[in-house]
Amino acid sequence: MHKNNHKLRIGIIGAGNIVRTRHLPALKKHPEVEIVAVSNSTYESSEKFCSENAPGATPIQNWPELVALHDLDVVWIGTPPYMHSAVTISALEAGKHVFCQARMSMDLAEAEEMLAASKRYPELVTMLCPPPFGMRADLLVKKILAENYIGRTHHVRLQSFTGNYLDPDTPAHWRQKIEISGLNTLTLGIYVEVLQRWLGDITGVFARGKIIRPVREGYGVIVPDLL
Repeated sequence: MHKNNHKLRIGIIGAGNIVRTRHLPALKKHPEVEIVAVSNSTYESSEKFCSENAPGATPIQNWPELVALHDLDVVWIGTPPYMHSAVTISALEAGKHVFCQARMSMDLAEAEEMLAASKRYPELVTMLCPPPFGMRADLLVKKILAENYIGRTHHVRLQSFTGNYLDPDTPAHWRQKIEISGLNTLTLGIYVEVLQRWLGDITGVFARGKIIRPVREGYGVIVPDLL
């Protein structure tokens, strides 16, 4: 991935909480990584992020300008899902490696477009941020299952609970806004991803959902509260 043995030069698009609290601390620990450009939701917030977290980086007004930079190796996507497909495909077409925050996309069609684009550029790395759950035990669980240590797996029950959306007086969270988060199942899908790593691909799906608070401060919620 290196060009002329220089540091891996990263441009961040979407520098919100997940990037600041999860990605940035790890990136800063790596001596061969350099953050050179940042494009957040506003130019002012890009400037603020650079001054506080990456003093040598350049704030960029619009994300296409960042993607077009010539001295850039990786486009690091930390935006909400509604931007993932467009930024990923544009970055690949510009010859950049891509790291994209989960969730992958707005819907299946966008995900398939992203996958097709990654296959058109096999020389580039296109990585989706993996779920943190189960990472420490991942190899052990796979080994136990492969060795049939617990016997044949017939049934797995997964439950994911959160109280983030219980207060009816709070405004709709961005995860509840389908135009931002897409057809994503709040906190459930990230766990299903882990189970697929351990047990293989899902062959069929059925679901029942319920919206408990259909209106939040005038916003009509479409994404189910329960699934």
